[in-house]
Amino acid sequence: MLNRFTTDYLDTLGRADFRPVARVAGRLASYDGLLMEAVGLSLPVGTVCQVGESHGRTVEAEVIGFRNGRTLMMNLGGPAALLPQAPVRPIGAPGQAEVGAALLGRVVDGAGKPIDGLGPIRGAGHWPLAGHIQSPLDRGRVREPMDVGVRAINGLLTVGQGQRVGIMAGSGVGKSVLLGMIVRAAQADVVVIGLIGERSREVADFLETKVAGEARARSVVVAVPANHSPVLRIRGALRATAIAEAFRAEGKKVLLIMDSLTRVAHAGREIGLALGESASARGYPPSAIAMLPNLIERAGTCVSSGGSITAIYTVLADGDDGNDPVVDSARSILDGHIVLNRALAERGVYPAIDIGPSVSRVMTDIVGPDHIAASRVLRRHLATYEENRDLVLMGAYRPGADPAIDTAIACHDAIMAYIRQDADETVSLTDAVTELTGVFGEG
Repeated sequence: MLNRFTTDYLDTLGRADFRPVARVAGRLASYDGLLMEAVGLSLPVGTVCQVGESHGRTVEAEVIGFRNGRTLMMNLGGPAALLPQAPVRPIGAPGQAEVGAALLGRVVDGAGKPIDGLGPIRGAGHWPLAGHIQSPLDRGRVREPMDVGVRAINGLLTVGQGQRVGIMAGSGVGKSVLLGMIVRAAQADVVVIGLIGERSREVADFLETKVAGEARARSVVVAVPANHSPVLRIRGALRATAIAEAFRAEGKKVLLIMDSLTRVAHAGREIGLALGESASARGYPPSAIAMLPNLIERAGTCVSSGGSITAIYTVLADGDDGNDPVVDSARSILDGHIVLNRALAERGVYPAIDIGPSVSRVMTDIVGPDHIAASRVLRRHLATYEENRDLVLMGAYRPGADPAIDTAIACHDAIMAYIRQDADETVSLTDAVTELTGVFGEG
């Protein structure tokens, strides 16, 4: 026993590079159910701490700021029976996400812990949650189209590899169903799905119906339901983006799905208001809106690796308001947006894509002139019909009075048939373009 003490302990103390490390701990000074204040600690933002006695019920919290010499933390777990002066100890360094092929087919939460019952994740690499800062010149142009399996998008709103697109709609108009159609048919090496702030039921439903079979083997899912901490919801969005960035650095074509960007902004609003920020646009503090560009700009193509992240974000328009601060901010940053119309959904048109206000900002760079000309003809006929829809339905329009209106009326059924598509149907990019140019290609 004495020999073991000598070799293991005294020899360690005798090393020239030995440095004793003090155990850092503080005390809980304030707690209102979400925001905590600790004294006696000096930790960087993002550090995960354990609050409570180690032999009793503890809760994890993340450092989010500082105020008047106190460390501000946000609760990451549920309610806990914490007492004043409870010990606070750091347990995790800030800003790292597990990444790599070990995550394929797995489902993790906002903290990176597996929740699929398949055991721990082994052999994963690490990537900063905040990503690596890239020069604008390190980003390549979007040059190749991506087949998403949806006729209306492939033909009229063609998505390119490395593009950032928003699906904007109110609640219950079909955003999740459209995402499922895209996930099943998308031509990508890896699919990273972030289910942020949605209902727990939708998480299980999305996994069983939209990411089943072959798609599951090439997918990574980060699921953080609405009842989780706002810090975990933001970490979930950052984690999904970091996983996609790591695959892009390997030269892979990645499809990043995030449902929804608005819930991420809601989490930022909760944290900002808890920190005392003043609410500005419709209750959103400036930090909540400013967070969106930092998240969205991480997607795109990479010149050095040749990989790309094609990102599709759902954006919930509260009250079907297209001028909602989150919708307006996302629309100005994204490379295109797909608007879903409740009136179309009520008429049984699914997916309820409103072609008029929807746009793909890279479509003219990745498709041929015949394709562009046919899509503009369809858009022109649809706009003419919608402008005169009330006159036609009331019988106030006399056929022959305007050739443009007559043509729009004659083409309307073909346009609606082109937009409609069953949820389990897949239409390739080639078929969508062939049908579009065949019907509308002669102008």
